[in-house]
Amino acid sequence: MRKALAIDIGGTKIYNCIVNEKGEIVSDINKHSTPKDLCEIQNLIKDIIKTNEDNVDTIAIATCGAVNNDNTKIIGSTGNIAEGYSSTDFQSMSKKNVFVENDANAAAWAEHIIGASKDAANSVMLTLGTGVGGGIIIDNKLLKGKSGAAGEMHFKLSRDKKRKCTCGSYDCFEIYASGNGLRLTAAEITGNPDITTYDVIEGVNNNNKACKAALRRWMDDIVDGIIGLANIFDPDCVVLSGSMAQFTDTDYITNEVNKYLVTPNTKVVKGSAGNYSGMIGAALLALRVN
Repeated sequence: MRKALAIDIGGTKIYNCIVNEKGEIVSDINKHSTPKDLCEIQNLIKDIIKTNEDNVDTIAIATCGAVNNDNTKIIGSTGNIAEGYSSTDFQSMSKKNVFVENDANAAAWAEHIIGASKDAANSVMLTLGTGVGGGIIIDNKLLKGKSGAAGEMHFKLSRDKKRKCTCGSYDCFEIYASGNGLRLTAAEITGNPDITTYDVIEGVNNNNKACKAALRRWMDDIVDGIIGLANIFDPDCVVLSGSMAQFTDTDYITNEVNKYLVTPNTKVVKGSAGNYSGMIGAALLALRVN
């Protein structure tokens, strides 16, 4: 059975493993802290590839940042990673073919093939973490857009210029629906500027009214974004993944979304492809073309 070396490159951690064409992880999963220095990041990736490339058919990279339609290089913002990372020449790092995809797109593909949106021809996946990523499947194909950057979740929820987003604009969906968004909402409700997401969840578990109100408002912000996405893309389902997805009530979100759709009802579900869906999705995509 054909296999891919999968590498997931994020701002804080880099993971790698070997994945077969069924989407099964067939090796140990290695974890590395992402170096702060660009050369160190690139050397780490080269070392991972050199160690594993003779045992696989192709190299699959899931990365922060938008990736071009040729799946060869990064073309957009890469967030909290070393300056210059987007110029990395992945193709020169291996004698095997190197396939590159945005990490959220890769995770969406994993959910589509083996996870919560399996057999759904049309789906939207949101990764709820420190920020918000997105991947969109239309007619069983990953939506990439004219340049490869489709799926960025930076559309406005208001024009109040209340919260500055990581993209430099104000009041984007991401700055409300992310873990950081929950923190900011909780700070507004509790009056405590130092409150953390962990404090909020602990408060919810202890039946704290202010924390429960913050969590509910956060989910309502997620609802507002999903309504817009569902009206545009008319998906069979919307998948919530990422570290913050575990704190969502998908029954509540589904009911609220469907109250306001002008398209037929959809359903909101939690991802099931696992914590390594980015690597799995990148591998499955790479093995289709290489």
